[in-house]
Amino acid sequence: MSKPATSEYIRGSLYGLAAVSIWASWVVAVRFGIRTNLTPWDITAIRFGVAGLILLPYLLKKGLAVDRLGWLGLAAILLGGGAPMVLLSYGGLVFAPAAHAASLYTALIPLYVAILAAVVLGEAFTVAKRIGLVLIVAGVLGIVWGAGATIGSRQNIGHTMFVCAGMLWACYTVAMRKAGLEGLRAAAVAAVGSLITYVPVYAIIFGTGLFDAPWLDLSLQAFVHGVLVAVISLLLYGRAINLLGASSGSAFAALAPAITAILAIPVLGEWPATGDWIAMLLISGGVSIASGGVLAARRRMQSNVTATAPYPIE
Repeated sequence: MSKPATSEYIRGSLYGLAAVSIWASWVVAVRFGIRTNLTPWDITAIRFGVAGLILLPYLLKKGLAVDRLGWLGLAAILLGGGAPMVLLSYGGLVFAPAAHAASLYTALIPLYVAILAAVVLGEAFTVAKRIGLVLIVAGVLGIVWGAGATIGSRQNIGHTMFVCAGMLWACYTVAMRKAGLEGLRAAAVAAVGSLITYVPVYAIIFGTGLFDAPWLDLSLQAFVHGVLVAVISLLLYGRAINLLGASSGSAFAALAPAITAILAIPVLGEWPATGDWIAMLLISGGVSIASGGVLAARRRMQSNVTATAPYPIE
């Protein structure tokens, strides 16, 4: 009985880690785009223009899954995985640095999801999850503090936007889990919904000025946001949620700041400070506990002991 559970945890963990590794790139890509002549509204239009067109044939074949989601669940998918969530997370980078986005938005997703999943899905808020989430929050606060967050500053606008984006994403996660919806289908509903609702409004307001940007910049944003983040990462994330559960699967999102910091060493030559390393260790430990990694390891050890014991273990 323990073997399948351990196997599912390993597979779910790999899916979760792969998704978060992709997420680590979106903050850098958005910051790069904003530093050129693109705005969060431009990048959002690129994301859903590309992802919506890619996933449109799939959605036409599979349908909106209203019978499984219900209208409330459908709204959660459209808002939490579509343009509203993306505009909040991208827009927050106008006011606050990337480190704050990775911490207050991505890294705190497990906390938002665990609370919502306990209320909506009845997922147990176990002692292990509580300990893991405390470690995650402590690590996140350490990163934000080290990055120079101040109360009463313009940064707080971005902080509020990041928190709201994380709450919307939690709604997306819980709705997908409750309906048992595949990751790719949920991503298709969100992407095509924003293609139909957001992209036309954007075109009316901003016109075709987007195409004045360098094609290299547009291609980078299209690939990172329209393909990697909006399609592939959501497919991987959905698999992790279906295998591990909403709160356990989402715990891997907390690794985003650590992965981003590690990637920045070879790419940007930026080494984290001592406090950042401590915070990343806290987050990593918290993820392992909150996602069930410690429990899976214990089951595996018990399985090995049982298999090699000369007599049954009571």
